[in-house]
Amino acid sequence: MNGNYLIIDKRALPEVYEKVADAKALLRDGQVKEITEATQKVGISRSAFYKYKDFVFDFSESDIGKKCTFSMILGHKKGALSQILSLVAEKGGNIITIDQSIPINGRANVTITMDISTIQGDAISMLDYLKNIDAVERVDLIALE
Repeated sequence: MNGNYLIIDKRALPEVYEKVADAKALLRDGQVKEITEATQKVGISRSAFYKYKDFVFDFSESDIGKKCTFSMILGHKKGALSQILSLVAEKGGNIITIDQSIPINGRANVTITMDISTIQGDAISMLDYLKNIDAVERVDLIALE
């Protein structure tokens, strides 16, 4: 494996990690002034906060995820790719590359790399937007930069 980071669904982790991220968000957003207040509000000890604070980050506060690659299976429907491109533009994203296979059995594989540095949200938000397009039968986030 390369690198020091993994992306893990928070449901697979002990609750303390999410609470550390929540405490950091309270401090960052100015909702509380001191670490003691933040830890009390989220229900963890100060020692747990200090133990993990330099290792737990909310996905939206990280610098990764400004360029991402999505792999999709599209139903062979008129305007399917156009809908995706319109959605990306509407959300403020910028397409970098598109690779589309020819439709076989009424489905086409499409891989799109985009810059999402100017969208409201993050790669997970874009993943959710794409899932809501009718012609998109499946979408996976396969790379982040």
